[in-house]
Amino acid sequence: MTDASHKEKVAVVLLNMGGPDSLKAVKPFLFNLFYDPAIIALKNPMRWLVAKLLSGRRAPIAREIYQKIGGKSPLVKISDAQAKTLEKYLSSDQKTDYKCFISMRYWHPFSYETVKKVRKYNPDRIILLPLYPHYSITTVGTSLIDWNRSAKKAGLDVPFRAIKDYPTADGFIDAHVSILKDALEKIDHPENYRILYSAHGLPEKIVAAGDPYCSQIEQSCKAIQEKLGNPDHVVCYQSRVGPLKWIEPYTDDEIARAGADGKSLIIVPISFVSEHSETLVELDIEYRELAVEAGVKDYIRIAAIGCHDSYISALAKLTREAF
Repeated sequence: MTDASHKEKVAVVLLNMGGPDSLKAVKPFLFNLFYDPAIIALKNPMRWLVAKLLSGRRAPIAREIYQKIGGKSPLVKISDAQAKTLEKYLSSDQKTDYKCFISMRYWHPFSYETVKKVRKYNPDRIILLPLYPHYSITTVGTSLIDWNRSAKKAGLDVPFRAIKDYPTADGFIDAHVSILKDALEKIDHPENYRILYSAHGLPEKIVAAGDPYCSQIEQSCKAIQEKLGNPDHVVCYQSRVGPLKWIEPYTDDEIARAGADGKSLIIVPISFVSEHSETLVELDIEYRELAVEAGVKDYIRIAAIGCHDSYISALAKLTREAF
């Protein structure tokens, strides 16, 4: 056994978007989101003005949403739990000492705050691991740009690797299959149900510019369906805002169609690995109400995979194989 003092030190930085930690934080969180050039592709001062306007307009609606789930986003707490669980999984490694950190894009802990903690740890290597399984410039891309900017500014000059995506990683797929099978086994007539794989949407122009997000969502769903035995299913997209055309089909339209077809629904939040406003409010409350109005007899929402053993195992494998 290698002496612990000679172990190589590796910092694993889990990247996510973050969320407001109070109702007061909602407006500045939204400003940071809209001010990101990956989200609003305008030059300053126009981008600053648009971000100011949009965050002011959206804040009251967003506060109502967060009030329904305890006045803050649970995303940071869940990301922290995922980091701690991953660290436990990696602790069995006898040659390497892994320490996990979380870095959020639009609210605390910001990348510049996490960079300070990583620098204090003084690692030999850094692995950047997004809690987004599917690559998009609006998620993984902007998080990596943000981290690199903060690391450079702080003089954190350590060899690093970035894991950009893992849409078909075995453990990621297995976690979904496991939860779905549990749900299907509890249903008397599964043939009466349609699975909706609901992913966060994107404006069409981002996908048209070459963003691989949609094709990676399709890859994940295909891999899950192959293991399930290919029941009735649709891949669809939620959470659209603003005047731009977003990728289709829309989840709310598919809920209405299921009602017209006499189908019950199983909703899978395929692009979300942790619960937050899009799952706890949009899927659980707003879309459930839509389903009732549309005549959908049963509406089952599958939990986000969170700290599921298979998913954390997948993250551990990606981490160990990153260099």
